[in-house]
Amino acid sequence: MTAGDEIPEVFQFEDEAASFDALGKENGFRYWSARQLQALLGYASWKSFEQVVNKAVAACMTLGIPVIENILQTQTVIDDVEAPDYKLSKFACYLVAMNGDPKIEAVAKAQAYFAAIAEAVQKYVKSAEDIERLDIRMQLRDREKGLSSVASRHGVETYAFFQDAGYRGLYNMSLRQLRQHKGLDGKQVLLDFMGKRELAANLFRLTETQARIENNDIRGQKPLEVAASDVGREVRAMMLKQGGAPPEDLPLRADIKKIGTDLRATHKQLKKPAAGKGKKPGKK
Repeated sequence: MTAGDEIPEVFQFEDEAASFDALGKENGFRYWSARQLQALLGYASWKSFEQVVNKAVAACMTLGIPVIENILQTQTVIDDVEAPDYKLSKFACYLVAMNGDPKIEAVAKAQAYFAAIAEAVQKYVKSAEDIERLDIRMQLRDREKGLSSVASRHGVETYAFFQDAGYRGLYNMSLRQLRQHKGLDGKQVLLDFMGKRELAANLFRLTETQARIENNDIRGQKPLEVAASDVGREVRAMMLKQGGAPPEDLPLRADIKKIGTDLRATHKQLKKPAAGKGKKPGKK
């Protein structure tokens, strides 16, 4: 990174939007250097920061938004040595900031800055947790398909009973009772309203249930139901040990489908005109 690319010491995210825009560059599309954003957000380690960038990549893929339009791998020169970098669109900067560690003061300020932008253009997502929820929910869809396939091969004849056994283990109630307990109607998909912790618990439950079935070669409807229930109870015990409300009392969140819709709207709103003139990012 050359001296001309250094971030002004006085720059902070709560300053005027023009300050952030001044760091952007034009080369086929409007972009910001990930290396600059790393320094701006207070990350000392590129390795740690790159993990946050990878979350932004995953979010784009989950939303069906072309990654190449927002995140492009490139190189930069640091102390006369080439180093990996990314060209980030404004939407990608938004995703990176919202996926950052809010315990870092600069990240918290950046999240507030981008939330203000989202508010200015009406109804967009303000919470980093919502972005993570999308990613976990997509993983859950894949895991449910994988577990269903494994359970079928191992002798499950009535998948609904097998599925319910897992819920009974984790929640101490059936799926039907759980939906009533949480106040959902018959058309709403429970997983779409779970918070991050509850989604992650269910992802872990499904993953470990599949592993137990395969590792122990469990076969037959009833033994498989017992395995699903046992894993659910173990995950429940782990959650209770960590403290807080039991999983059945964790609050519901906004419908994840609407979050996806709002994020796509945010992407459209934050796109610069240069990105919409038929050029791909990075192309001259």
